Amino acid sequence: MKDTWIVIPAYNEEKTLAKVLRDLREAGYENTLVVDDGSIDETLKIAEEHAAATVSHKLNRGLGGALGTGIEGAVRLGAEYIVTFDGDGQHSTDDLQKVLAPLRRRETDVVIGSRLLNPDGMPWYRRAQNWVANMLTFVLFGVWTTDSQSGLRAFNRKAAQAITIRTNRMEVSSEIIREIGYHGLRFKEVPIQAIYTDYSLSKGQNIFVGLKTLAKLIMHRIAH
Repeated sequence: MKDTWIVIPAYNEEKTLAKVLRDLREAGYENTLVVDDGSIDETLKIAEEHAAATVSHKLNRGLGGALGTGIEGAVRLGAEYIVTFDGDGQHSTDDLQKVLAPLRRRETDVVIGSRLLNPDGMPWYRRAQNWVANMLTFVLFGVWTTDSQSGLRAFNRKAAQAITIRTNRMEVSSEIIREIGYHGLRFKEVPIQAIYTDYSLSKGQNIFVGLKTLAKLIMHRIAH
């Protein structure tokens, strides 16, 4: 797995980050880049103890800022394949080969791990939120995906270099879909199984954050 880097955006993830990094290493993924996004807990310390590489933001920039830093950093480290992987324990290392295999077969440029293709165990309100986000992403950017908000994505080097992340917070997920369409990148979806806990569910968007995200996406569409 020397050609693959796992990018993990992390903000106050001291409860779960060590296990996530141990699980990745046990699965054979030693190239991990943790972006500590201005955490005020022990996230950075844990990352330095367990990750192959770390980057730290002095201030919290948000998910978009962390992903932008992480993807750019992985490219500089020579990655041929880059996977974004949440630090809250939501993703299974068993799904990494699912998102990487189509890239290695050169079938596509981007793979999105879709929770909606295998929604067992996904709370109904999360399904509803994702459906609304998918529709809005399609209306604004003209690209349909069953899980526009998935945190488990894989890119080949070409895609990672083409995609420009300008947003700083939760709207980044839809922005990545926009960038796929804008640059004419090939993409496909594969089913993944998310691991839901009270902790991981607490990390998601609420209605207020969702409305702010929508407003920012509309402004992004107007500006670009």
